[in-house]
Amino acid sequence: MTPTFEQTEIIRAVKETSSNLLISALAGSGKTSTLTLIAKALSQTPILSIAFNKKIALEMEDKLPGNCESATMNSLGHRAWGNFLGKRLIVKTGKNYDLLKEAVEALPSAAREEAFKDFSDTLKMIEAGKQAGYVPSGTHPNLKPLLNDDEFFSSLEDIPSALQERLIREVSSRSIDLGMKGTIDFSDQLFLPVIFPVSFNKRELLLVDEAQDLSNLNHVMIKKIYKNRLIAVGDKCQAIYGFRGAHKDGMAALQQLFNMKEFPLSISFRCPRSVVRAANFRAPNMTAPDWAEEGEVKVLKNFKVADFPQNPAIICRNNAPLFSMAIWLLENGRYPELIGNDVVKGLIKILEKFGPGTLPQNEALEKAADWRDFKKTKVRNKGRIEDQYRCLCIFINQGTNLREAIAYANHISNSSGPVKLMTGHKAKGLEFDDVFFLDENLIGSNGQEPNIKYVIITRAMKTLTYISSKDITHE
Repeated sequence: MTPTFEQTEIIRAVKETSSNLLISALAGSGKTSTLTLIAKALSQTPILSIAFNKKIALEMEDKLPGNCESATMNSLGHRAWGNFLGKRLIVKTGKNYDLLKEAVEALPSAAREEAFKDFSDTLKMIEAGKQAGYVPSGTHPNLKPLLNDDEFFSSLEDIPSALQERLIREVSSRSIDLGMKGTIDFSDQLFLPVIFPVSFNKRELLLVDEAQDLSNLNHVMIKKIYKNRLIAVGDKCQAIYGFRGAHKDGMAALQQLFNMKEFPLSISFRCPRSVVRAANFRAPNMTAPDWAEEGEVKVLKNFKVADFPQNPAIICRNNAPLFSMAIWLLENGRYPELIGNDVVKGLIKILEKFGPGTLPQNEALEKAADWRDFKKTKVRNKGRIEDQYRCLCIFINQGTNLREAIAYANHISNSSGPVKLMTGHKAKGLEFDDVFFLDENLIGSNGQEPNIKYVIITRAMKTLTYISSKDITHE
């Protein structure tokens, strides 16, 4: 591949300067090929390529030249923490669960009942604490937490009760103590080496991908590994993981922290011209190459199953419209597949708590409404609860009783076929010839919401079609 002008400018800066570089790579703009060009341009320099998971690390290892080592942040943190303690570590994936269960069982009966009712939510908040670098105030005075009690509890999507705050503090503190004895979970691999004065094997040059998804915790770890130079690649328009701990303005924060010079990659080799124009609302500097096809962007009204090609992707902001669409497709002879069906498994767990399998449909719907009303008092993001409630009702309405609702939810979860359905969050990193953007109106205008719209639009390699749930034709 002949490098573009933008890539040539980046390689010039790589070779002729010693500056830290931030590469703003828009969707489909060749960031992997650019990383490869960078590594080849610095063939005499040992490079550490940092990836988010083992799969990506292995892929980068195959693509990058021999002067590059590829590793995950978890593996780097695990090694550093083991060296700090001077012992072999034990990875216990259910560590937080066991600690919370032990703490709840030690409570008086009334508090114990309340705590078990909120058990899964409390467990998620404990995990969120590790991802945020939270240390309970007053428990470990020699550590350097990123958040104290007030900062952490006010940052949570869920509003913890006084009992939950107490349990979170207790379990978080005990988890740190266990980590100091060598028993850790995967989150500890990132958390403990950051809050403790742990030394890392510093590297001459760091290559970091998906910079927009880094958390404050990740930033601190990179600072500990950093020696002379950092080159990071990301797309601020694809920053959509703030809800799970990513820094909400991560690329700007990283640029300021390491005094980085910014370079663009603005030519999308994935999207046709019409799709690029649709994405310009969020990325006005995105362009298509001279040879790009026009493609097609359209709105489809009153659609039938025959309007979908053989292997389309249907992408939506929320889950409920996707579940309704999956049911409609099945009823009309098409085979859908939900990408990331872990959401359905969580909904099934909620349904199972409503009562016996014989619970009639009307009573199950009442239970779902009660669940929604209760949950809305405990969360800041009420839209998430409303979407879950609509999902529950969709499944309940497929059966005469709760058992049949759960059976249908399992059926949808296990369905496999050429029509792929997913949320915008699950679609990130994927691409499809034909994308159907379902219920665009569900996407808001604040925060990271426009980024979700951008992600959905830029999955399309040939056609982008806007559809609405209200336009489904029931044959």
